[in-house]
Amino acid sequence: MNNQSLYILVVEDQQSIAQNIANYLEAKGHVLDFAERGDQGLALALTNHYDLVILDLNLPVMDGLEVCKQLREQANHHVPIIMLTARDSIDDKILGFTKGADDYLTKPFSLEELEVRCFALSRRHLLQTNDTLTFDQLIIDRKRQQVSRSGNTLELHSMGYRILSVLAEAYPQVVSRSKLSQKLWGDEPTESDALRSHIYQLRNSLDKPFDYPMIKTMHGIGFVLNVESHDKNEVTNLEVKDNE
Repeated sequence: MNNQSLYILVVEDQQSIAQNIANYLEAKGHVLDFAERGDQGLALALTNHYDLVILDLNLPVMDGLEVCKQLREQANHHVPIIMLTARDSIDDKILGFTKGADDYLTKPFSLEELEVRCFALSRRHLLQTNDTLTFDQLIIDRKRQQVSRSGNTLELHSMGYRILSVLAEAYPQVVSRSKLSQKLWGDEPTESDALRSHIYQLRNSLDKPFDYPMIKTMHGIGFVLNVESHDKNEVTNLEVKDNE
């Protein structure tokens, strides 16, 4: 799968919402299929190999909960599912997760947030199924614990590899300094400059010889893996509203 292009099934019976999702995600390079009825969505999800499904709950013929349940029972592989609905109670969310949803986004929602959640969910799924992760020029072979960029194998210290792995697993989300430290050292205290030193060494191997830096500092927040083609995407904050 191309890291920047996802193959997504949208099961949504309200055309205005489906159109807004299509306009935003297709402009970002993602490929979308659509279904207006639950039974149609289930048939498509069982026939094609999607990176994820965006599934509304209130659907004709077969509701989203039943679609999710049937997909989990019938599919021969795990299909990540984001449930999309105006139902925002804790009981509704628990029921959705019980039926097999991986994530839950309530309406109205930001289209930018929807895309970020799609990336995060597909990345999390890949981490469970793939030994190799690809980010533009960067390839992380988790089985061999080897990293290459632009075809060049990188010599990383064990701590540098661990830092890069944490950022890759979180992509496209930012990892705070405190969370990164906790991932590396647990609850054991460490020198305040230790993380800075390891980041510096990682950048010398991962970034310095190449055309753009892949470790990006978000000042006052933490670090994020910087994939150039994704960062060039225009950021908007459109909202989709539902009249359920």
